[in-house]
Amino acid sequence: MEQTILNVQGMSCAHCVNSIESSVGQLEGVKSVEVSLSENKVNVSYDSDKVSLKEISDTIEEQGYDVV
Repeated sequence: MEQTILNVQGMSCAHCVNSIESSVGQLEGVKSVEVSLSENKVNVSYDSDKVSLKEISDTIEEQGYDVV
């Protein structure tokens, strides 16, 4: 199990948090997603055999946010 913290720009409200947690949480291999709105961070635990960090980042960016 891998764990990473992504810096995400563009989040401003609870809808942003729900959007990211929902979309990333649906990816196969993602165990948990925690969004910190105040710190602009997304903490993800995932199985790297089932999902890549790039897929997670792409999913966040598809929701309209920037992974930096």
